[in-house]
Amino acid sequence: MAQSRVPSEAVGTLAQAFKALGDPIRLQLMSMIASAPGGEICVCDLTPAFEISGPTISHHLKVLKDSGLVTAQRRASWVYYRAQASLMRRLSALLDVPDEPPVRS
Repeated sequence: MAQSRVPSEAVGTLAQAFKALGDPIRLQLMSMIASAPGGEICVCDLTPAFEISGPTISHHLKVLKDSGLVTAQRRASWVYYRAQASLMRRLSALLDVPDEPPVRS
């Protein structure tokens, strides 16, 4: 973002991901998912970390999934979540601002 314009075809996806991360619960869920050992975590391990209902956790996970930040895979009666590294790298690249602003000619 600091070095080149965001392509118009990417703006919608990126904005939706940033919007999803704008909620404190979703930001914490995303952190737990992205830092999980082995790269994935069961919803059964996410839910106890919060003092909100299971359906509310499910709603937040759906928002993360719909925004493309995570994928979900059902195994028997549990769902496992995995961060989408490619989208996270794109978000990170947008926020990577050099110490010195680029020189414009």
